[in-house]
Amino acid sequence: MKIIFDDEGAELFLPPLPVMEEAGTFLLAEEGADGARAEVSLTIVSPAEIKELNACYRGVDSVTDVLSFPQFESAEDFPPAGELVLGDVVICAERARCQAEEFGHSLERELVYLFVHSMLHLLGYDHMDEEEKRIMRAKEEHVMEHVSLRR
Repeated sequence: MKIIFDDEGAELFLPPLPVMEEAGTFLLAEEGADGARAEVSLTIVSPAEIKELNACYRGVDSVTDVLSFPQFESAEDFPPAGELVLGDVVICAERARCQAEEFGHSLERELVYLFVHSMLHLLGYDHMDEEEKRIMRAKEEHVMEHVSLRR
């Protein structure tokens, strides 16, 4: 899996791209998708930027930790061959830092977790009800365990 990193947010910090790519590739394999042809765009932004995106695209006028912009409704819609552009992931640097402190783990773990969470959204998963949330959390933890970033 390839991550296209928009380094405009690099002044905020550089994310752990190799671990994110490993997590994404593993997740795609677990979901039966070919990670070798998959691509995801990643942008790191400030609280003001993510608040604006959240308001514009979700109608929610507040800062959030991560936003996902999928190219497909679900994995069933993936093209059978060629490049697989899954969509865009936008992570708020400051929110990730605060959550890492709050949860008592590293910034690396928080960033990778947010990326994995967002990847699941790109694959069509959601957490609108308790059953969906349970499934999504189990998948997130499975991937985080694979990359040795357990809770």
